[in-house]
Amino acid sequence: MAQKKLLVAGGGHADIPLIQAAQSLGYFVITSGNRAPDRGHPYADQYCPADFSDPQAMLELARTLNIDAICSSCNDFSAISCAYVAEQLNLPGHDDYETSKIIHHKDAYRDFAHQHGIPAPKAQGFSDVDTAISAITTDFSLPVIVKPVDLTGGKGVMKIEHMSNIENAVQEAFSISKSKRVVVEEFIVGTNHGFTSIIRDGKVVFNFTDNEYYYLNKYMVSGASSPGLIPDHAVENLIKQTENISQILNLVDGIFHIQFILQNDQPVIIEICRRAPGDLYIEFVKLATGIDYPLWITKAFVGGDLSDLKQNDSQKFFTRHCIMGDKKGTLRELFFDPQIADNVVDSFIWGKPGDLIEDPLIQKHGIVFLSFSSQDEMLAQSAQLQSLIVPVVE
Repeated sequence: MAQKKLLVAGGGHADIPLIQAAQSLGYFVITSGNRAPDRGHPYADQYCPADFSDPQAMLELARTLNIDAICSSCNDFSAISCAYVAEQLNLPGHDDYETSKIIHHKDAYRDFAHQHGIPAPKAQGFSDVDTAISAITTDFSLPVIVKPVDLTGGKGVMKIEHMSNIENAVQEAFSISKSKRVVVEEFIVGTNHGFTSIIRDGKVVFNFTDNEYYYLNKYMVSGASSPGLIPDHAVENLIKQTENISQILNLVDGIFHIQFILQNDQPVIIEICRRAPGDLYIEFVKLATGIDYPLWITKAFVGGDLSDLKQNDSQKFFTRHCIMGDKKGTLRELFFDPQIADNVVDSFIWGKPGDLIEDPLIQKHGIVFLSFSSQDEMLAQSAQLQSLIVPVVE
């Protein structure tokens, strides 16, 4: 019998656990994407270049390869393309194409959220600069957030606090949006968190929460710790909202991830997605709970049986930390303070002496996982990791 083929629509470092999980399920794994140096490709059985943000390109590749399943990478464009391919080829594990666009396009999701009473910021989507500028001045109170509807990782997100900044911020967001659409939303004050789950038959059968950390870029997560400092009633609300969305949109089994702000002990949902978060987050969940999260996510993408998955809360106190510098220059070394060395339980490092740092707002040099003996130690140390694990730049 010929080995079944699975196409991963991507191949970055964050996709490595998905690649390995698919191989453990017996699949011949092919990665894609238009960046040959991406760190996930060497882990796959084959690499076939293709733009995973182009649904038609991915469909043509999938047909050429005669694949049996397709798996989204840790990217919204990939999730949408995978839904399109799955719909066209009648493959399992993905929502229909239109549903995927509602979930992964920020303006469409916010319209959906307000229509169905899902707790979310006041927001409005725009397709031209002048209308967006006019609405900000008349329909919103500053500060507001403006962001492209189709980018992740904090790209293009800006906080507008003064009238004089409106035009530049809006134009910048439009300029980097692939679809040339932006969303404007009220600025929510609170603490930032993640909620990730697996849904089966429309019900949450596993969930996990975290505390999010940020560094220079206040809109790109640079770390997370667990257990999350989230009251039980807020978690119950997130489960309720997840199941509500699942019922309305008739979602297939699999991952459902939320970023939210806890305001007055109530969750305000900022983003949702149906693909794995980046920067080895799913390995962080696996480490903290003992649940093989990458395997269950991949099982869902291939239409596998999820009946044995059950809830398992965080066993200890863990943090996932992205190593990032604070300025442009050349990386000399990665310094680990001795006081934190014993807490490191695993790492994936790619930064090396001589690397050029061109944009410290987004450039990472590795990911470190740490374990702590108590919640107090975890919170105290996690808040200062940027000064304990330091890229020395000259």
